[in-house]
Amino acid sequence: MFLMSRMTGRSFLFLAVWMQSVLNVQLKVSPHIVLIVADDLGWNDVGWHNSQMYTPNLDKLAQNGVILNSSYVLPVCTPTRSSLLTGYYPYHVGLQHNVIHSSRPSHLYMNFTLLPQKLKELNYTTHMVGKWHLGFCNWNYTPTYRGFDSFLGMYLGAEDYYTHSTGNSTVPGYDFRFNKSVYHEVTGEYSANVFARRAVDIINSVDPEKESLFLYVPFQSVHYPLQVPKKYEDIYSHIQNKARRTYCGMVSALDEAVGNITNALTQRGYMDNLLLIFTTDNGGPVNHGANNWPLRGSKNTLWEGGTKGAAFVYSKTLLNKTKYVNTEMFHVVDWFPTLLSVAGGKAEPDLDGIDLWPTIQSGVPSNRSMFVYNIDEIMQNAAIRVGEYKLIEGKPGTHNGWYPVPNNQRKHFNNQSILHDIGELKYQLFNIRDDPTEHFNLAITYPEVLKTLKGYLEDFKKTLVPAFYPKGDPKSNPKYYKGNWSPGWC
Repeated sequence: MFLMSRMTGRSFLFLAVWMQSVLNVQLKVSPHIVLIVADDLGWNDVGWHNSQMYTPNLDKLAQNGVILNSSYVLPVCTPTRSSLLTGYYPYHVGLQHNVIHSSRPSHLYMNFTLLPQKLKELNYTTHMVGKWHLGFCNWNYTPTYRGFDSFLGMYLGAEDYYTHSTGNSTVPGYDFRFNKSVYHEVTGEYSANVFARRAVDIINSVDPEKESLFLYVPFQSVHYPLQVPKKYEDIYSHIQNKARRTYCGMVSALDEAVGNITNALTQRGYMDNLLLIFTTDNGGPVNHGANNWPLRGSKNTLWEGGTKGAAFVYSKTLLNKTKYVNTEMFHVVDWFPTLLSVAGGKAEPDLDGIDLWPTIQSGVPSNRSMFVYNIDEIMQNAAIRVGEYKLIEGKPGTHNGWYPVPNNQRKHFNNQSILHDIGELKYQLFNIRDDPTEHFNLAITYPEVLKTLKGYLEDFKKTLVPAFYPKGDPKSNPKYYKGNWSPGWC
């Protein structure tokens, strides 16, 4: 008390400020994590790969962060999302075949602890905005029961961007929720704008100096149906092909939405303690305006064009090395342990994912030397990567060619699919380091390499969990739920 009584007003103020600064250091929160997932974005559909694309916000983040040039995902939506949130390959969680369709009672099994649940154990506040696509037939399978404090978005894989209803005329239904409630307030609004606005609201509701935020934003964009406000399509008025022109406009609308989110993060004071991740969920569908040139194939194939994803990370303070292209091997299963590491936690040792934060943060060599593209016992196909070699078993998919950027009205993909029919080849072997566009099948040239990789593949198959792909259930019909796709039928 004597000391306090002898202090001047200025010195007392100085002491108070100093004590507050010490307190702030002691209470500094773990890094904020914003994970943005684009849907069906092609390799050649972003500005840092294709200068004809107008994506200034994404380009700025990518070019000032770390571009991940060997970041792999699954061929379609649901498998990638299951890997992202569990850290396991889809063939270990039963979601390796196709996607979860609206009437099928499949879901991500409850015995898996998801990334938001692990982050909540580390005192994160967790929010999801966008597309779920991991099952909804029971409330327990939906986002707010799987670790998210809030959810605004869609349960299914595709719907109208404005009406938020499925376009299937035989089973129409509305699919938009705010937490558990059907949410009609956004009917007529373009989904990218709705999702960005909700993300901004969440950003503004959290105090970045007191709470750690995990914000998961899996956009509907740029999945079909091809829809976008005209002003974005007009950016590409020089493109004659209607599907390509609309698709490119959708990419630019997505870019603006990301820009609105990052502006809010900056204004609210997150940037000094933030990691932002951007990735696609699979390659682009060439039959819906997307482009993966010069990679081979399309969405829903095991080719690089279906599985090598456009991705980057950005941080103002957390990365030791920035503004370069990282070519180290990375797989979507690695985000689970990597982000837990960023948050100060540690993943269970039995995950398929590997903590590659040192690789991302400092550019050190990746600990990953192999991965599984997918193993699908229903399709009877599979692919693995071991070092520079890639083995494909069975038919990789239906679009097996190389597809230049379309710029006319012709449906460019059909003829080329026929030209590049692979026939009945059982195995194909490629050196991805020397032949990233998969032109040269080396299966006959290197029989010993083929034998070694076949051995690896057979070992991987021994741990396969049968695909969870039940038949559709008529109880799912929205007519039983006031016209809405709703939980409660399984």
